[in-house]
This record gives sequence, structure tokens and C-alpha cells, in this order.
Amino acid sequence: MHTDRFTPLDAATLLRWMQHDLPNKQLFGIDRELFFMPKPDDPFRMERYGKVLETPLGVAAGPHTQLAQNIVASYVAGSRFFELKTVQVMDGEELSKCVNKPCIVAQDECYNCEWSTELEVPQAFAEYVKAWFACHLIAREYGLGSPDGFVFNMSVGYDLEGIKSPKVDAYIEGMKDASGSEGWNECRTRALANLDKFEHVDAAFVESIPARISNSITESTLHGCPPAEIERIATYLITEKGLNTYIKCNPTLLGYEFACPRVWVWPTSASTSWALTTSSSTIRTSARTCSGPMPCPCSSA
Repeated sequence: MHTDRFTPLDAATLLRWMQHDLPNKQLFGIDRELFFMPKPDDPFRMERYGKVLETPLGVAAGPHTQLAQNIVASYVAGSRFFELKTVQVMDGEELSKCVNKPCIVAQDECYNCEWSTELEVPQAFAEYVKAWFACHLIAREYGLGSPDGFVFNMSVGYDLEGIKSPKVDAYIEGMKDASGSEGWNECRTRALANLDKFEHVDAAFVESIPARISNSITESTLHGCPPAEIERIATYLITEKGLNTYIKCNPTLLGYEFACPRVWVWPTSASTSWALTTSSSTIRTSARTCSGPMPCPCSSA
């Protein structure tokens, strides 16, 4: 079966791919024996979401949460908290003109210079709807835990005006309730039309998949977003949009004197790597090679 892991798949193709792979004990290249099997007596409670996650682990916004098939692969591997790839008002071709390609080069050292999703915002929304449906179907059909045991977390940036734009606002509202969207109706229709290919998925289950894909959001603070603007965005997301809101902190916003001694492992000799070693609250992660003394990376990264 011809597959392409780097381009969006329509709902029908995604479903066919899943139904082709899973009987062969693998999915998107992940062997069935590596699928995560949650323990029912070891949940992770997230009361503010009204959910009990099967693990607190997951993936941050990046290429691995941009396409539906990558999100599904993350799910079967054990992710239960998904920070979806960031969306912003600049998207598609306009964004591509501003970012060097490829955005990730892994021949030796890894850099991610992509700002946000490389798709247009409506395309990104469609990917997340497909992934949401697919994860529910896989959870039920293959006994990978509760279909309600994972969270999709939106990510937006980088200024309040852009977040309030019709494009991004429609995305946020669609993620809060996708039931009226074209993508939702297509996934529902495809699933119902293929019930004969499932053993444990029936029409009642398909109809029970919640249309609220996300009630939480992460505010990305990259690319020069000033503190006052961060506060305005967070206030808007909490008070106007009613969303559980995270602020993803860039350590450079904390200032040179505070961030550098705590964040960076400094080289002790020529050709020694330095790398970011903070917790998941940090958004800038990279490793570079240096030779001899160098300025604080906060000033040049």
C-alpha cells in the first residue's frame, strides 16, 4: 500500500491506511508490540478538564502534531496529552516565504525554526478533527484504553490581534465544538459507512464521539511577544474564550541574568556541545557545537 507520512491524508485514506496496517500488527511503522497499554489502576487525574488521563505524558507542538497520522502514531506509542501544532493568522504560503526550508535538519544537529503549522489554519483544523476521530476509533477497536483518556490542547500565537482575527477565531470556536464543520461530518460519515470493517466499533459509539475536541489552549510566546501582550492574550483566552490556558514561557523573557545561569550547560572545552536543559515549560530547545568562548545563546538564538 502506498503511503506518505509527510502530507495530509483525507479522512477516507486515513481510515483505509489504519484498516490496512492494524491487522498486520503495526500502524504507521509502529509495531503492535510497542503499542502503549494503559493500566486501569494507574490513572492521572486532570480534574479541570473533567478527564482522567491514562498517562500525564505527551507531545509538544511540532511536526509530530501537525498531521493526523503523526498524532495517531503518538497516541498508540503512549501519548495522552497532545499540544497541537501552533496556529497563527500568518499561514500557508505566506508563512513559507518567511521561514527557511527545511525547517528541521537532522544530519548532525537539530534545529526547528518553524513558527507554526505549515498548513493553512482551516487545513490544520481538519487534521486535528481527523486525528481526534481516529484516536477514538483505535482506542475502542484495539482496546488501547478509554476513548476519553486523552486531551487535545490547542496552541496559538503570537499577538492578540491575530488571535482575534476571523481565521483564528473560527479555528478556536471549531475546536470547542466541531459538530457543524465539514471535516467533522466527513469523518462521521466515513466511520459509519465502514462499520462492517470494525469488530468493536458500532454506530452508537461513532455518534458518541464528543464534538468538543479541546477546551484548553497554550499561548506560545515566541518571536518577540512582549510581556504586556502575553498578559492581554492570556486574559482574553481565559475570560472571553473560557479556555483552560497555559503560557509557554521563553526563558529569554526572564532576562539575561536570570535565564542564562539556570538554563544553559556551558562548554568546558573546544567542540563541546551546549544545550537547553530546563523543564517542559521551556520552548526553545536546541543543541549546537562551539569552539572556545561564546556569548550567552540567549542573545543570539
